[in-house]
Amino acid sequence: MIEDKDLWLEYKKNGSLEIRETLVLKYIPLVKYVVGKIIVNLPNNVEYEDLVEYGIIGLLDAINKFDVTKNINFKTYAVTRVRGSIYDELRVQDWVPRSVRKTAKDIERAYIEIERKTGRSATEEEVCELLNITIKELNDTFSKVSMGNISSLDDIVYDGGESKTELVDTLEDVKAENPQENLEKDELKKALVEKLMELSEKERMVITLYYHEDLTLREIGTILDISESRVSQIHSKTVMKLRAKLVNKFKNY
Repeated sequence: MIEDKDLWLEYKKNGSLEIRETLVLKYIPLVKYVVGKIIVNLPNNVEYEDLVEYGIIGLLDAINKFDVTKNINFKTYAVTRVRGSIYDELRVQDWVPRSVRKTAKDIERAYIEIERKTGRSATEEEVCELLNITIKELNDTFSKVSMGNISSLDDIVYDGGESKTELVDTLEDVKAENPQENLEKDELKKALVEKLMELSEKERMVITLYYHEDLTLREIGTILDISESRVSQIHSKTVMKLRAKLVNKFKNY
């Protein structure tokens, strides 16, 4: 059920700037909520107010693109766009060392290669052996990757040519007008459920609590009785593993 449906219909009908401002003010708390979740995992030099500005850009985009004819909760739809807008701007700033980005890509390729060859999830030991690094170096990279938001389920994981699907899109109840796009998302959703079941219980818990329950890494650590830094490492590792599994399933190498 869409909140304030009449207001949305009026906005979509005439594009009133006054109504748009009303909608922005109504959903500013949503932006601040997303920022609050993201900023706890960022360095101290990242300003809260800057993230709010980036999030508002995503909110405006969500308001403009929201299809009121579909039975979708706007908050669910907007969270993805707000979070994505913030991540995009952080990537543009590129404050994460290039060496970390390169190592992250190398690790992800290692997961893809090992899984393709063995038909199962790569172990940390196998990844380290392939890259000639230690377990400590691997975990340090996982932590840095998480802090840099390099590895996220908001990243595109399937490119069908004219349509691109983000993993988080498969979690939305969207009735796509394009049958091919709808089929692609259904295929990806089935694959995601299948690949999630191949993960360890702790890995599944971290993904579920972070993306579905919207908990912070600190809150997840409290629930699982592990440190926040360890949750960060598990999150990064699990996202890489999921992406590797989906890449091997949907793309030919």
